[in-house]
Amino acid sequence: MNLVREFIGDISYNTYDELASKFAIQIPKNFNFAYDIVDRYAEEVPGKEALVWCDDTGEEHFFSYNDLAAASNKTANYLTSIGIKKGDAVMLILRRRYEFWFFLLALHRIGAIAVPATNMLATKDIEYRNNAAGIKMIVALDDPALQQQIEEAMPHSPTVKTLVTIGQERNGWDSFKAAYQKQSSQFKRPKGKEATENEDIMLLYFTSGTSSYPKMVQHNFTYPLGHIVTAKYWQNVKDDGRHMTLAETGWAKAMWGKIYGQWIAGCAVFTYDMLGFVPSKLLEKLDYYKITSFCAPPTVYRYLIQHDFSKYNLSHLTYCTTAGEALHAEVYNKFFEKSGIRLYEGYGQTELTLTIGNFQGMDLRPGSMGKPAPGYNIDIVHPNGTPCTPNEVGEIVIRLDNGRPFGMFAGYYRDEKLTDFAFAGNLYHTGDTAWKDEDGYFWFVGRTDDLIKSAGYRISPFEVESVLQQHPAVLECAVTGVDDERRNQLVKATIILAEGFEATKELAAEIQTFAKRISASYKSPRIVEFVSELPKTISGKIRRVAIREKDNGDGKTTEANQNSQEEKK
Repeated sequence: MNLVREFIGDISYNTYDELASKFAIQIPKNFNFAYDIVDRYAEEVPGKEALVWCDDTGEEHFFSYNDLAAASNKTANYLTSIGIKKGDAVMLILRRRYEFWFFLLALHRIGAIAVPATNMLATKDIEYRNNAAGIKMIVALDDPALQQQIEEAMPHSPTVKTLVTIGQERNGWDSFKAAYQKQSSQFKRPKGKEATENEDIMLLYFTSGTSSYPKMVQHNFTYPLGHIVTAKYWQNVKDDGRHMTLAETGWAKAMWGKIYGQWIAGCAVFTYDMLGFVPSKLLEKLDYYKITSFCAPPTVYRYLIQHDFSKYNLSHLTYCTTAGEALHAEVYNKFFEKSGIRLYEGYGQTELTLTIGNFQGMDLRPGSMGKPAPGYNIDIVHPNGTPCTPNEVGEIVIRLDNGRPFGMFAGYYRDEKLTDFAFAGNLYHTGDTAWKDEDGYFWFVGRTDDLIKSAGYRISPFEVESVLQQHPAVLECAVTGVDDERRNQLVKATIILAEGFEATKELAAEIQTFAKRISASYKSPRIVEFVSELPKTISGKIRRVAIREKDNGDGKTTEANQNSQEEKK
């Protein structure tokens, strides 16, 4: 049993065009995911598997919808008993702990605002979020270092009234474990003013922020329905299957793959609460728990393909997707060669659901983001707003002539000016650039401020990175522009080497020559720097802006270390 038909009816299609033309979501009045999805399953198929959870200690749990309905009811009773009510903002710093689902669903029941956050935040990050969102309560992992960071933020966080630990008791914190067992497993759906409405704020995510303070992206109670496309038509999840999305719950990608669309489509969610990413352990979990569909960033696949797949039984795994960063064709080809499974790339943002993707019924073109997701009217435009012709690079925008697609964010929390700017001209500006080929496939270029302008050429960092990734010495890389008097900018490659390669000037020259052989010479990096790590946001995205600032801070081109190599003409 699944509930997809409740919202989109019966859609039969053979091609992408058929799907796009037939797709429409019917939104019920006052939709609330906890009551209208979880409780519905709990009533009609109470034993249906919803969540499978394990960690690195060997602990594991299997939760049915009935289990989660009862657990989230008890959690809602706990929260209301200590003062949480409709509209209150509650920060959840729970990594991938199964209690995250208890609290998220409970907050939906109450009509409170869930604010997921990563456990990688420092004191200043926590303090900023507390004040920007008016956080009333923080629920955190049983992690003394994290809890100390939270405590250090409290003197400057006047809105925070309660700290809750899900583990060992701690002075000054409320103990969820101690209170949970005492709560009733019944919680009545609120009525009247306390009932939720579709336009109420349900979820608040902070963007990762590469060059400024994170923005607060607010989603309303219709947001989960926007992920029907994400789960059913992009991830291709199976009714009674098990889907795994690798994301940690502090990031919006978790909402793409760890609850909403998957459960509406009747697929259980598998979560591995890893303390650190170890590719071989991940492959073991895919094997042991018989995962049927899997989603992860391209970087994860890049590490997986270095392992021997024949050691694992991946016969249950039939569909794999990737998003979060651009997919290099080399990774696609190698994964297909080793697994026989094609990678279906997708694109979206914290503000959106799956926005552009590769779907069944389409010819896959490795490296392409695909075509607009059903429900989204996507275009590529010049800076003046005029549409680009095929093969012209421009900004990805969403046209809103027929209204906002379900799943699109409701605005930036407490920032009317920024919201108005984002939706100016009846468009939503993504800030990402791409080009579209004659057949309507989109090809990612980069952020609008990532484009390199060298000697009159506009160069895509992603395009150069795709070339460099084909060299066996390159494990991971970032391409940026370095200020130059003659050429405006020089192309620079910052590279992490694969195991077995040594950082030398000779290797740098070899990589440059390699790039020239398979791409235009003007795209070849004139500067190569080898590093042990790349600057990244706490969500794992490469901060090209940090590399640019370091290189251009003094207004001249410099070699960052003795292994840098600049080609001179």
